Amino acid sequence: MIGRLVNAFAFEMLPMSAIYAVIGGALGLGFGMYHMRLARAQSKVLFLERELDEELPLLIARGEGERLEFKSSLRWDRRENRVNRSLQQVVLKTVAGFLNHEGGTLLIGVGDDGNITGIEADMQTLKHANRDGFERLVMDLVKDGFGGHACALVHCRFHEMTEKTVCRVIAERSADPVYLVEGGTARLMLRIGNSTRELDVREAQAHLRNRSPGRA
Repeated sequence: MIGRLVNAFAFEMLPMSAIYAVIGGALGLGFGMYHMRLARAQSKVLFLERELDEELPLLIARGEGERLEFKSSLRWDRRENRVNRSLQQVVLKTVAGFLNHEGGTLLIGVGDDGNITGIEADMQTLKHANRDGFERLVMDLVKDGFGGHACALVHCRFHEMTEKTVCRVIAERSADPVYLVEGGTARLMLRIGNSTRELDVREAQAHLRNRSPGRA
C-alpha cells in the first residue's frame, strides 16, 4: 500500500518537477546571459578608457598602424579646394576595417605625415558649422553605410592642437561582421596591418568561418 502511494505521489509530482526544471534552466540561462553582457560592457569600458587615456600628441607621434589611421579631412578635398564626397567613403572603409578587426582610432584633421590640418574646412561645408554638426555628419554616414546598429560602436571626441580642431573617431570591435553598403553592394572591409582593404568572396568566407564571437 505504501509503495503504491509513493509511486502515485511521484507520478503526480512529475509535472511539477518538470516545471521546476524549466524554471531552473531559464534562471541559469538568464544568469549566463547577464554575465556575458556584463563582461562585454566591462570590455567596452576598458577599450574606451585605453583609447582615450593616450594623449593626442603621443598618439600622433606613434604613427599609423594596425589600430590607428590619419585622415586630413572628412569631405573637403584640399587639392581641388571643394567638397568631395568620395572622401567620406574612404573614411567609412577605415571605420569598417576597425569594426571588423580589433577596433581602432581614426584621427580626422591629421595628415599622413602627422601634421595637423584641422577639420575647420570640413565644418564650413555643413549647415551647422560646428563640432555638433560634424559629429552628426559622421554618425549619419555610419548609419547609412553600416546600419543603425553600428552607431553604438562609434564614438567622436574633439581636441584642439595648434589652434586647430581634430576629431578622434573611436571604433569598437564589433561582435558581428559589419558590411559597408555601396551602390547596393555589401562589402566586407578588414584592417590588415596599417591599411584597410576589401576582402574578396573567398577571403570573406574564410574570415567568417574563422571568426568567433567578439573577435575578427
